[in-house]
Amino acid sequence: MPPQQRPIKRLLVVNRGEIAIRILQACHELPSPPTTFALYTDVDTTHITLGRPHHAIKVVSPATYTDINSIIKIAIENKIDAVHPGYGFLSESAEFSRRMWEEANVLVVGPGWEVLERTGDKLKAKALAEEGGVPVLKAMRNPSSSVEDVRMFARSIGFPIMVKAVDGGGGRGIRLVENEVSLQNAVERCIGESPSKTVFAEQAAIRGFKHIEVQIIGDGKGGVKHLWERDCSVQRRFQKIVEVAPTPTKDRRTVGKVVESAMSMGNRLKYLGLGTFEYLVNVKSGEFFFLEINPRVQVEHTISETVRGVDLVREQLLIAQGQNALENHRFGDISQARDHPQAYSIQLRLCAEDPNSNFALSIGRVAEVVIPSGNGVRVDSHLSKGGSVGSDFDNMMAKIIVTASTWEQTLAKARRALAETRVSGVKTNLDLLRAIVGDEAFCAGHADTTWLESNMQKLIEQGQKLGSKTESATANLPVFPASSTQSQGLASSNISFRKGDAWTLHLEGGEGLSKEGHHLSLDRIIRNEFPDAIVADISFTAPGQKPLTFKATVASTTTSAGATASTHRRGDCNNKNHVVVPMSGKLIEVLVDEGDEIKENDIIAFVKQMKMELEIRSPRSGIVDWVIELESEEGDDVAEGVLLVELKPEESSKPDIRSKL
Repeated sequence: MPPQQRPIKRLLVVNRGEIAIRILQACHELPSPPTTFALYTDVDTTHITLGRPHHAIKVVSPATYTDINSIIKIAIENKIDAVHPGYGFLSESAEFSRRMWEEANVLVVGPGWEVLERTGDKLKAKALAEEGGVPVLKAMRNPSSSVEDVRMFARSIGFPIMVKAVDGGGGRGIRLVENEVSLQNAVERCIGESPSKTVFAEQAAIRGFKHIEVQIIGDGKGGVKHLWERDCSVQRRFQKIVEVAPTPTKDRRTVGKVVESAMSMGNRLKYLGLGTFEYLVNVKSGEFFFLEINPRVQVEHTISETVRGVDLVREQLLIAQGQNALENHRFGDISQARDHPQAYSIQLRLCAEDPNSNFALSIGRVAEVVIPSGNGVRVDSHLSKGGSVGSDFDNMMAKIIVTASTWEQTLAKARRALAETRVSGVKTNLDLLRAIVGDEAFCAGHADTTWLESNMQKLIEQGQKLGSKTESATANLPVFPASSTQSQGLASSNISFRKGDAWTLHLEGGEGLSKEGHHLSLDRIIRNEFPDAIVADISFTAPGQKPLTFKATVASTTTSAGATASTHRRGDCNNKNHVVVPMSGKLIEVLVDEGDEIKENDIIAFVKQMKMELEIRSPRSGIVDWVIELESEEGDDVAEGVLLVELKPEESSKPDIRSKL
């Protein structure tokens, strides 16, 4: 049974970023607002500035967010009576929920530890579905940390299979395995990303299947309502990028059955609070299979809110205090499962990553962000002046949510909102998002779970064209300081730069440098946020050379202090014998030693970004002449371009990096 529901007086938010802000805002709007507390680290503070908790508690490192003992100590010291875990971190931990109640008399907002024990484990959740007659994919009955156990299962049902951490989430700890050659590495990586170090395998259903999830809310006594479904099929490496509510299909018979099955399972669980029941659904064939339950608020809860005009986090907090939120007429009952909710909403995840470099994490300081606004546009974000992107947390910068009464109007609003969005200081997937909402297949509602990755190169190219078109459309407009309502607190510089400003540069100390001055002039100021950022068209003339024209983007950065201060050698991209680290992150494992003979495409190292392990492969065969030495057992923070391996002379090429997600 769940912990006792009771009034909340002092609430601690054990999360950060936009979801911490979202929770704090909901707390401020409650009929009896509690005193709020939030955690922060030295390098991650914007949720404090924007969320405005009553009290901010500094923690020593990001690891505190998942350290149960530390959270218990903080709760006792500050007389906390409730904790909201948000999503990720400890939100699905039955141990956290139980220990907070038993050791600190603190209520963790959620369904309670008994339900978490059944739903946080994917195999136990599948067993629950089977008990109720809900279709599931063939799967291993027991979790394992053995590659051979998974291999035996694969041989019994055939490839392809999915290997999953029993306690994974957010795209982590999951691999599609299409043949036996790649099985061992996939299993080992999933085990490495699983908190319990255990995995299972299941039959893969990929072609023609959409990833559809149902949002339910329960009173803990068997009463369950729904907020229809969300289509989360647009994924890369099993991570959602674009979500839609409801599913853009005219025939709701199959989708209605999925909603009904989720409500039935929620009823049998006597579910309390918010929960998401996930499925693979083939709308054309009528097939559907249960996947898992996420017993918490979801990243994409926003689109369920906007299509029905409710505040799910507020309702979650009210239910935790024993109030009957199910009386809200905007929630649906089982008889409405096949009805349409009369609106559409799209969520677009703006992430700090470089699609042109295999989506490598883009680390740095956010110099400028201009967010869209207007009717039907909502942005949930923790971005503000001085905010930065590092390797410790998720790279999501903002959630852009658009809502309209028809699918066509919603698409038009999404295109307009993305055209108004601008970010400088880090690279983002903005152009890719523009391409997705402009693609014919997506607009027709045909995107399944394989669509994005099958069309990735085409979409990246389309996005680049759309980005250039968007920029050129406003190139002739005069440049003004960004409005405070659009730019997250980023004022223009007090230092004036003008078209025609020019400088003579004298460079000293390098061999072969001319003593004559180099000439630099500004042809056009596009943006002046000095010292955070400058964007300008420039002309540069070296002594005795013709002028060269460039578009210069200069931005300050807060790349990981550990990476910046690293004593590791820098690689030379022009040296074909150098294999460099292709992106910033934590180098956690090097698999080769000096003298080793390696073949082209061999895995030689792993870099960790946001809890995901990414493999680095050798670009060619050769003998290892030198290899980096890790300075810490837990891995070293490294910047892009650090020398990883030096091979004995032989023709080479740029290293290949692939995620095994």
